Amino acid sequence: MPGAVDTPSSSVNVASNYTRSLFSQAASFDLETFSSQDFIVKDFIDSLSESTVPPNRRSGPSIQPFDPRPLIRGFEHALKRLSDLSGVLETKETELSANVRRAEAQHASNAQSLGRKLDETIDSFRNLDSSLNGGRSEDNGFGGNAAVKIGEKLEELDRQRVRAQDAKFLIQCWLEVSEKGELYLLEDMRRQASGDSKVRCAQIARQLLKISQRLDPGSWNQTHGHLKIVSGLNGTNGANGNNENHVPRHNTREIVEKFSETLEKDLLTQFDEFYRRANFDGMRDCATVLQDFGGGASVIGMFVNQHQFFIDRSQLITEEVGSDVDTWERLADPDAETPGVEPTLQSLIDEVKVVVQEESAIIKRAFPYYETVLGRFLQRVFQQSIQQRLEMVLNKANTISTLAFLRSLQASRSYISALVDDLKAHGLTEHPDVLSSQTGLILDQQFDDLFVPYFVGSSYIEKEKRNLEELYSSLLFKFTVFHKSRRRKVPTTFLASLAKSGSEMLASAKDAYVERLDSSDLAPQQKAMLLRVAGLKDTDSAKRQMDMEFSEQDGLLSTINAKRMLKWLAEAVGRGLELSGGNETPKDVSALLDLLLTHMGELYIDTALDAANDAAAAQENTKNEPDLSYLENLQSAITIMHLMLICINTVLIPLAAANVTIRRDMEKTTNMAMNHMEDKVNVLMHRTLDVTLTWIGKLLATQKRTDFRPRDDVHGGGSSWLELLQTPASPSIAPTCENCANEDTQTCLSIFNFLTRVHTLALGALSTTSNLTTFLTELATGIRTLLLEHFKKFQVSAAGGILVTKDISKYLELLRSWELDPGFQPSLEVLTEIGNLFVIGPEALRERLRGKAGVQGGLWEKGDLRPYVVRREDVGSVGVQAILSTL
Repeated sequence: MPGAVDTPSSSVNVASNYTRSLFSQAASFDLETFSSQDFIVKDFIDSLSESTVPPNRRSGPSIQPFDPRPLIRGFEHALKRLSDLSGVLETKETELSANVRRAEAQHASNAQSLGRKLDETIDSFRNLDSSLNGGRSEDNGFGGNAAVKIGEKLEELDRQRVRAQDAKFLIQCWLEVSEKGELYLLEDMRRQASGDSKVRCAQIARQLLKISQRLDPGSWNQTHGHLKIVSGLNGTNGANGNNENHVPRHNTREIVEKFSETLEKDLLTQFDEFYRRANFDGMRDCATVLQDFGGGASVIGMFVNQHQFFIDRSQLITEEVGSDVDTWERLADPDAETPGVEPTLQSLIDEVKVVVQEESAIIKRAFPYYETVLGRFLQRVFQQSIQQRLEMVLNKANTISTLAFLRSLQASRSYISALVDDLKAHGLTEHPDVLSSQTGLILDQQFDDLFVPYFVGSSYIEKEKRNLEELYSSLLFKFTVFHKSRRRKVPTTFLASLAKSGSEMLASAKDAYVERLDSSDLAPQQKAMLLRVAGLKDTDSAKRQMDMEFSEQDGLLSTINAKRMLKWLAEAVGRGLELSGGNETPKDVSALLDLLLTHMGELYIDTALDAANDAAAAQENTKNEPDLSYLENLQSAITIMHLMLICINTVLIPLAAANVTIRRDMEKTTNMAMNHMEDKVNVLMHRTLDVTLTWIGKLLATQKRTDFRPRDDVHGGGSSWLELLQTPASPSIAPTCENCANEDTQTCLSIFNFLTRVHTLALGALSTTSNLTTFLTELATGIRTLLLEHFKKFQVSAAGGILVTKDISKYLELLRSWELDPGFQPSLEVLTEIGNLFVIGPEALRERLRGKAGVQGGLWEKGDLRPYVVRREDVGSVGVQAILSTL
């Protein structure tokens, strides 16, 4: 390395072949020195220089003058040595160059020789190719077509020879069976161990049957066990002279068929022995021969029927369906997660997966027609093992509840579908390649056949509807009974007659549910679950519990229960998409929509809104403060309506997109139902407005005549009032005296407190929405109208004007705190103007009205203020009369 040149350990020791002495010696080196991989020129020069320096001068201070002569002598010796080595290298190079030239000449000679041989080979190939393609050969004068024709003739002669030998053997066998009643030749062939001999034996036996059918028709026309003699070879007389000698002496059909049966039994026995010894080649030979006997049905049947899997499973088929009680309860609980597929069915399917994959490899090695055998094996697996266990599981689930049946059906189908997918992915007999289309069709067909009985017609969707009806009826049982009992107590009125249809629907739904619960057809587990959903005890009958007293809470809408209903519906929709496919999906979701609108829309939301409307109607003529607590249930109704509409628009209607007619019908039905419920909400809010304004009118009617005409000594004497009246009016409410500042009339306080409660209930019912703004704006408009009419009825003194302004300020404070329409806010200033009319003096009033065409930007004309001015106590004064003359 360059960095190691200055270190002593990295220098090249070129003087290793001589021993150092007191005097310097010339360095010695040879060709080995320069051929080393570690040779470095710098180190070599340094070693030459070092060898010329005497040892006594290499250490100690350099005090002697430099002497170049040793270096000169050393380098001269080195140059001489290098010159000698250069000569040696040149000699070697000359020798090597000569050797290279000789090798190149030899290579060129070899290449020419090989090229000539290649050309000769190509020419020979072309001649042969031309000869085989019909050209004439230089040697024999004819081409390859003649050779091909000769070969074809030889092959044809060989086939004729084989056919003649087979015909000879067949005739010999026929003569044996017809004359001697034996088949010694075929028996000898059958006893041979080779598979080819057994195949030929089976073929000859089949041909003998055909010959027997033609030459011995009597053996094929037996009547009551007796042979019917037919003259002539073909059943005609005189065709071959005296043909009676040609009639076989024995029943050839029976003899050949017995031989065929014996051959088939031997082959089946041999196949079974090969199967037990895992001799797949022997099994394949037997299967090949047996294919001539009914297409191999016997060997396929034996292989499938005697398989150990079916033997073991046939002993376990009577095993009861497992799972503990808790698993079945969770399966029937609509609020619990599905526990999955039943354990015994899961174990069977897992075992089927392993067995089919293992047997596929055996079938492919043992049968030449392995796809047919695999198809029969799969049919037996699905139609016997899986189907029987599936029916047991579903029958058990059906005894638990309808929901348990549907969930078991879904879990089972999903797990079996995964089995089919795994078998297709494995490839079975084509593993690791892709599964053949024939086997794939068999798997799909067997899978579909398993579940066809459960999806015939509308049987599946009817079960889904019955399940949801049972759950919905159970969940709404207390709610339904509560409102029915309330309606029985309500006296018969015109409004009650309008709600008669809703009451009848409640009654029919309740009666149907009670009959369902008390029927003997309902499983005990399902009845317990439905009672638990309804919040009833499991000890008493439903009819007895129907007459129980229920709390007010039972009659309120519950968002939690609505979410549960929608969750159950979503589960049913998802299950339907997975199970029933896409053909009937639009019809199914349309049926589920009708069910949802009936129970959640009519029996739940409509019933609550009808009850609220009844409560609102009952408050219209009450003598006490109206009870508006029914508004507390309105927020839940609106929320549930919103949730239901979202569910319909995002879940149900999109699934009906494939059928435009059904989709339009669903949209129309939904819009009609929502409009119907929204109309009831609007009626309820209008009734609430009427009730509220009616009660405010009654409170205003309680205003005393003397409330706005207090005695002067009550508020500090008359001098202070005179000073106040002389003060010019400001745009705002006139200031009040210290004693009057904190006084409000009792009527004002009652209205303020009542409206505060109404606002709180409205805010809770409508939230901060446009509906709340509309309702409060309508209410504020009615209140403003009532107040304007109210202040026209009272004579107001100077001190009473202060109380009027105080009441108006209280009213405005309340109304301005509401969520009103911004465009309505300016109209409230009219009340401020009315208050000013009672507290300012005549001169200030004249100044306020002078030069103005109207009040509040033209909302009021000056003439509209006259009814308020005439209610002033000083209306008879000259100043006020002058003002009235201008209005």
